[in-house]
Amino acid sequence: MSEKHALIVGAGLAGLSCAVHLHRSGFGVKVLEASDGIGGRVRTDRVEGFLLDRGFQVLLTAYPECQRMLDYRALDLKPFFPGALVRLNGRFHRVADPWLRPLAGVAGAFSPVGSLTDKLRVARLRRRLLATPLDEVFRRPEKTTAQALADEGFSDAMVERFFRPFLGGIFLESKLETSSRMFEFVFKMFSSGDTALPSRGMQQIPEQLASQLPEGTVETGRRVVELDGRTLRLADGETLTAPIVVLASDAAAAAELLPEVSNPAWCATTSLYFAAPKAPIELPILVLNGDGSGPINNLCIPSRVSPHYAPAGQELVCVSVVDDARQGDELEQAVRGQLRTYFGDQIDAWRHLRSDVISHALPAQAPPALEPAERPVQVRPGLYLCGDYRDNASINGAMVSGRRAAEAIVGSA
Repeated sequence: MSEKHALIVGAGLAGLSCAVHLHRSGFGVKVLEASDGIGGRVRTDRVEGFLLDRGFQVLLTAYPECQRMLDYRALDLKPFFPGALVRLNGRFHRVADPWLRPLAGVAGAFSPVGSLTDKLRVARLRRRLLATPLDEVFRRPEKTTAQALADEGFSDAMVERFFRPFLGGIFLESKLETSSRMFEFVFKMFSSGDTALPSRGMQQIPEQLASQLPEGTVETGRRVVELDGRTLRLADGETLTAPIVVLASDAAAAAELLPEVSNPAWCATTSLYFAAPKAPIELPILVLNGDGSGPINNLCIPSRVSPHYAPAGQELVCVSVVDDARQGDELEQAVRGQLRTYFGDQIDAWRHLRSDVISHALPAQAPPALEPAERPVQVRPGLYLCGDYRDNASINGAMVSGRRAAEAIVGSA
């Protein structure tokens, strides 16, 4: 076997990114995926004509690695309205990005979500981060996001009514213990581009990456159960050996195969999907729970962003829950009760399609999780790692880790 051949375990964004870079560099590549499809945690299922992403996810178009690796035009990206509807004291208050929606931004300046001083501090933070190179953001001293917001001078009301539900839905933890580096990174990305969905679901992203590989490169239903040196034993008993092995699974799966990998704490989320005869909100906008009570952290209507998410004449509502131990019917009924206070009796006509309970949604990133910002990708000669836990828990971080592993392999060839 040629020395320029690699076996990659895992067909998530990291593994596919690594495979594409190795293929471009002249390596033979085979990708083994345990599940029935590619994408890892970025998957989309079709249920009764609806497109259900596995957990509420979005693509930030400013992600630099995505700009390098993806064809946005082919993804047919559909943007969210740049802002949010914040539910507070029985009413919805619209908060808009004043740079992208000036008139709505001026109106939002007088909303009770935060003071005018808070909004000026948002502008100051935005200006500073837009002028800060990305690598410098990841070199800044780490603290928790909660401490970073306090140090920026934001009021308790602004934190509780906007930042906690907004960032809690991104980091999947409501205490805002995530590293300030990650906070500044995502704030910079939100400020630099659109928040969007591929028109036919988030799985278009891994599918586009896989389309850049020769046919037959990715094999699904191929679960690796043991790693011995550079030999892989599969669940069906087959063994495969290669000069280069890349573990591109998530940290939990990698830790089962390799003692050197520590399984981090994980942030979980539950997404509930409802079919609705009409949209409760016409705008393609994120709705935040500014009151802080009840199970709902945020919700959106993906079919308002892209009509492909629902069959004609119907709408898809996605509700995200963070830090709530309830499951099943108990959680659904609690969510419905809160939705009724938002939208009234119309939600009685909503049909529950599915709930996704995702226990391993994101690696926890409390400080010093991102110190260093980039963790080593080589374990020993011929054995490499990639995944968002090697960089940062984001679509961008996963793809960067795949490229870094490929560059290390090419550099040692």
